[in-house]
Amino acid sequence: MGLGGVAIASATAGAMLAVSLASTPLLQSELTAEEAEVFDQGDRISTGMNFRLPQLTRPVNILVLGVKVLSSDVENPPEEALDLGYHSLVNSFEGLSDTMLLLRFNPETKQLVMLSIPRDTRTYIDGLGETKLNAANAYGGPALSAESVSDLLGGVSIDRYVRINVQGVEKLIDALGGVTVYVPQDMKYTDESQHLYIDLKQGEQHLNGEQAMQFLRFRYDEKGDIGRVQRQQSLIRSMQEQALSPATLTRLPQILSVIQSHVDTNLAVEELVALMGFAAQSDRSNVQMLMLPGDFSAPEDYEASYWLPNLNQIDEVVSQYFGTGTSYGSSYDFDPGYLRVAIQDSTEDPDAVDNLVNALYDMGYSNVYIDNSWSEPLSETRIIAQQGNVEGAEAIQQALGLGEVRIESTGSLESDVTIQLGRDWLQGQSSSDEVDGDDPYSEEQYGNEQYDSEQY
Repeated sequence: MGLGGVAIASATAGAMLAVSLASTPLLQSELTAEEAEVFDQGDRISTGMNFRLPQLTRPVNILVLGVKVLSSDVENPPEEALDLGYHSLVNSFEGLSDTMLLLRFNPETKQLVMLSIPRDTRTYIDGLGETKLNAANAYGGPALSAESVSDLLGGVSIDRYVRINVQGVEKLIDALGGVTVYVPQDMKYTDESQHLYIDLKQGEQHLNGEQAMQFLRFRYDEKGDIGRVQRQQSLIRSMQEQALSPATLTRLPQILSVIQSHVDTNLAVEELVALMGFAAQSDRSNVQMLMLPGDFSAPEDYEASYWLPNLNQIDEVVSQYFGTGTSYGSSYDFDPGYLRVAIQDSTEDPDAVDNLVNALYDMGYSNVYIDNSWSEPLSETRIIAQQGNVEGAEAIQQALGLGEVRIESTGSLESDVTIQLGRDWLQGQSSSDEVDGDDPYSEEQYGNEQYDSEQY
């Protein structure tokens, strides 16, 4: 019934979208013939509109740019933004791209891959030289952004682009009815010059559009912009799961209104419908979220802070997820001793962590370290393929006999695989002790005292 509801919602959404946008141009910016050629990859990407929902006909790469434009960034700000006494947000697409995602919709493998590219990535931009990648949109629009990203990734073709501004993201989340996420820490920051007020408490919360933007824009922690990329992935994961509910169908008019007023794209209507249908039918296990491999720059090396791309690791990611390359495991013999494994504990049980470290060592995983604790309490352990190394993550899952493998970049930055330890590990340890005849919670050891599960 759940799958049927998603299918019906997807089909109905596509039909309504087609009707609502058929006479509305999605392209809100002028592309020259030369700029349009950047995205002209020849073959059509979807079937046309007829009596059936359009379908993707081949793998498609879409560059998504999230843009924040202030009144001080444009020469002629709208009248309502004048004389406010602060830098207000304006509905424009011509600024720095604070968020950059390269999405690959692959109907052959049924996979949806999201590569997050940090805005501070240092790379070459035609006309600007070596600088931060987010400057490409402000200087040369989506075409220059696409060319710069393609060059950075070794020539990956980019079929289409989508630009959405901050107001659009906020309104889209409101149109979806908000989003439930876990806020990993108290977030508090004030910038009077932009009237930016961030005040969120740690814990699971249902955020409206304004609060979600606070969650996304906060970057005043030890990871800076990279921490914001990780929060973006967490929010995208939550939105994907929540947006596919049948209740979303009732909110389509608001969603379509946001698309019309706050999205600039060279996607045709039938292409957009085909992408929506594909995403609606994608299982969570087939949604893979990566981050551009790289390292923080040293303060003494550059005047500004940069994310320095690791070209060798980028080649591996591109080969596996954006080309015809194969998985990590087919290129070399898997050796658990070389895998960098991080442990982020959510159980608050030091003994459980020690037991896990010892178990991993016994299995041959000798490069194991304990990272900062994971603040969200987890019932099920997450095994994060931080660098996209699926084989390593699945090998650990099989060895431990528990956990959910996720391909995303929300773990420890230095790891190949991050284990976010959940309470299922405690339950497994308890069962093992009982089988061995050494139940640490038995009445013989603790008498008639009530066992406090939270102690363990």
